[in-house]
Amino acid sequence: MQKSRYLKNLDTVLAALIGWFVLSLFFRYSGVGISPDSIMYTSAAHSLKTHGNLFTFNHVPIVDFPVFYPVFLGIISIITQVDPVKFGAVLNGIMFASLIFTSGWITERFVPASRIYKWLILAAILLSPPLLQVYSYLWSETLFILEILLFLVAFRRYLLTHTIKALVIAALIAAVSCITRYAAVTIVGTGGLLLLLDRVLPLKKKIGHILLYGVICISLLVSNLVFNAFITGTTTGPREPSITPFSKNLYYFGTVMCDWMGLTPNQYWAATPLAIIIFLGFIAALAYNYYYRRVDRFENLAITFALVYGAFIVLSSTFSRYERINHRLLSPLFITALWGYTSWALLVLRKINKTTTRRIVGAIMVLLMLGFITSEFLIDKDRYSDQVADEYGNPGFTDESWIDSEFAIYLRSGDKSLFKPGVKIYTDAHEAVYFFSGLSSYLVPHRFFTKDIDKFYQAKHYYLIWLNVLENPELINLKDIQKVKKLKLIKDFGEEGGIYEYTEE
Repeated sequence: MQKSRYLKNLDTVLAALIGWFVLSLFFRYSGVGISPDSIMYTSAAHSLKTHGNLFTFNHVPIVDFPVFYPVFLGIISIITQVDPVKFGAVLNGIMFASLIFTSGWITERFVPASRIYKWLILAAILLSPPLLQVYSYLWSETLFILEILLFLVAFRRYLLTHTIKALVIAALIAAVSCITRYAAVTIVGTGGLLLLLDRVLPLKKKIGHILLYGVICISLLVSNLVFNAFITGTTTGPREPSITPFSKNLYYFGTVMCDWMGLTPNQYWAATPLAIIIFLGFIAALAYNYYYRRVDRFENLAITFALVYGAFIVLSSTFSRYERINHRLLSPLFITALWGYTSWALLVLRKINKTTTRRIVGAIMVLLMLGFITSEFLIDKDRYSDQVADEYGNPGFTDESWIDSEFAIYLRSGDKSLFKPGVKIYTDAHEAVYFFSGLSSYLVPHRFFTKDIDKFYQAKHYYLIWLNVLENPELINLKDIQKVKKLKLIKDFGEEGGIYEYTEE
């Protein structure tokens, strides 16, 4: 018996190590990927280490994002005395391996259980293109996705025991998740829905548990939002109403699902029907488990989270404006959706009495899963060829285009002789300016905020660092400014952009 348990853990550990190795392949050329969000996180982490606060490179508190991930990076940086960008590849490798191990541990506890199913699931996770993409960057999703699995483990423990201790532990994980990603309110919602569906507790006791759970879950988030409002006047930074209707967001959700299933853009005509089928499938599975199975199964917890998270992303994108629904936004859904749409096969096989029929059906299911894993491998292979073999790197501020950029080379040189002390610096890419030069700058106003534009045009003296490659259509552009103000070009980088100065005459 002891050997059997050891072997169960051994294959999970082996899968975790293979996953770490696969992920490390994408770090070979330029290290961990750095995006604008990454710079927000790392600058706040650096501020925590050097000044004991969570100010970004703009000398303002981090508001657009919750505080825990930069705190997490800052604590590691304090302990190791190493910059987050330098230890990012190792950190993400450890978290990705932990994610795979936890996934394997959970899959072992499915009812019914299957060793072959577990191996196929682990292979699909460690080769998952969306997960490999996320864990190739310094993004808060790397921590959030792991927190989701830890919550599922903790909440299932509560459903099995119904003790206050187990409920508090699950609620604390949800609370920390809420200050890792604002989307973690879906974890809170998942627990709340499961509490409502649980038929074990009497009503009075259930209400008490729901209230306790809710208060603990939102405690840290409310504290974070109140602090943001007190310091900056906004809870989550400036937000705009969405310009994308529900039908379009449902379509975008479906296109991501098409990509995950190995379909090509030529099959995007099926995106909306596929999205509808997926949501209806989650609802049907949740209803089936409620009426015919126990709600404390891991499969049921996974289905519940997948439904709540998927619906939240589609609906929130309809009311609030942020990046279009993509692989990164939906990556926290991957593992739970994978479980939700494959675990039913174990039930089907168990109900087939004839051995020959069961083997045939099982073989067909294995072949379908192997086809899915093969499609994942081919996507990963193409990405490796583009980013590593062709020596480009993870797209972002550490890729080949920035390594060779004349503009970036100048900013990295540390030459600040062009800038007079005390004069504001504006730019269309303040993250890039900070990452390459260490200079703090202010982002030119967004077209939506007219008061900010008026205030910008009232400035009497400033510098403008303009990077053409990062021009954002949602911000006022160089031509807009030149129509109103006479800018002096003081450093020209040709097609890459330039540095300008404005002085009121």
